[in-house]
Amino acid sequence: MPPRERILAAAADLFYRHGIRAVGVEAVAEAAGTNKMTLYRHFNSKDELVAEYLKKLAAGSNSLWDELETANPSNPKAQLRGWLNLMGEHLASNKGRGCALANASVELPEKNHPARPVIEQFKQSQRKRLAALCKAAGLSQPDMLADELFLLLEGARVSMQSIGHEGPACRFVRMGEALIGAQNDH
Repeated sequence: MPPRERILAAAADLFYRHGIRAVGVEAVAEAAGTNKMTLYRHFNSKDELVAEYLKKLAAGSNSLWDELETANPSNPKAQLRGWLNLMGEHLASNKGRGCALANASVELPEKNHPARPVIEQFKQSQRKRLAALCKAAGLSQPDMLADELFLLLEGARVSMQSIGHEGPACRFVRMGEALIGAQNDH
């Protein structure tokens, strides 16, 4: 694996497990089997490394939407339920710290941090994709439903971290199905 990819992989692991602020560039370089000079050759700063790490996560997460469409072509309601079930599975199987981008948002409140646009664009994109899917499914209040599902997922991720898998997060799919069921088709 090229040094840049090793550095990004090490950063992803360390930043997610320990937090962005808690991990220094020396620890990332050591975990990547390289040194700080090599790290700084590929990334001008730790902030740039953080932004690249989050961009890579966001790109990987965006492929989910294509997979849902491929699995359920021409059936937006099945895609929406597929999203709900995939997120439920992710919540149930995640032994980690929830959404890396949400965690980064909390850790990096400075609006001028290079990671902020990555986080904000990703979250806005996810919400817009949900709204488009709800609209394509012919539901009566697609924007409201998208907001409800988006907030439900964000809350479930945080709840899982603070209360655990047996808390409200374990009811994510059931609550999401109730929200979808409450919508009238056009």
